[in-house]
Amino acid sequence: MTFEGTNPGPLVVAHVDDYVELTLINPKESTMVHNMDFHAATGALGGGALTHVRPGEQVTLRFKATKPGVFVYHCAPGGVMIPYHVVTGMNGAIMILPRDGLKDNNGKLVTYDKAYYIGEQDWYIPKDKAGKYKRYATPTLAMKETMALTKSLTPSFITYNGKVGSLTGENAMTAKVGETVLFVHSQANRDTRVHLIGGHGDFVWASGSFNDAPDTNRETWQIAGGEAGAALYTFLQPGLYVYLNHNLIEAIMLGAAAHVNVEGDWNNDLMEQVGKPGPIK
Repeated sequence: MTFEGTNPGPLVVAHVDDYVELTLINPKESTMVHNMDFHAATGALGGGALTHVRPGEQVTLRFKATKPGVFVYHCAPGGVMIPYHVVTGMNGAIMILPRDGLKDNNGKLVTYDKAYYIGEQDWYIPKDKAGKYKRYATPTLAMKETMALTKSLTPSFITYNGKVGSLTGENAMTAKVGETVLFVHSQANRDTRVHLIGGHGDFVWASGSFNDAPDTNRETWQIAGGEAGAALYTFLQPGLYVYLNHNLIEAIMLGAAAHVNVEGDWNNDLMEQVGKPGPIK
């Protein structure tokens, strides 16, 4: 894994009691020290104390995945560098699956046809005197003004998977009627409220723990900052679904929204337009 001013990192997948081994590479062109704090790991600040690498160095860490669930990981080199690195995209998620599979609230095995990872990220981007977003030659040069802006706790953008539109339009997630989809969602810094317009959370592990029974039939579920969560939904109708942060200001005005395009046959028993729009009678 290589981090310096990148998009939110990938979803890493393992099974409980697996050993997870990674090599963190900090290129010589880098300008900062980096490390990795895995919320799924035990001890040594989640591995953060054992993974500090200067520019031009690399380090290898191995840890045992003892708890099943979905967990955040992020860069945490110390002091103000922790929030600075997190708000510049240096985070991701790891999913530790139970050996015997996911269980519903009655302990019955549940399966899914596909899985999507949504990494939610808040960005704080300084503007110049003309109101245009500023660019910097290096992360070091950007740090002072960026950190002054973060103190307002008011993001410039909130995105999924690195940029506005990364999961909308041609980049939308896809499914078919009858398919069950697992949505894994992480937010390393801020609380978020996940909602699927036109659908529900059939089974929701909002805190990320697969050891605990999931909530059922949720309309919206909150994922705390510094956590990842998961939700299963079986699509029953075709069409466009919007997966978003149901702080609608953040979703519509700042970018925290995604699309799911679902193929299949419409079921009038679930919904039907009984009368078309027309003049009031």
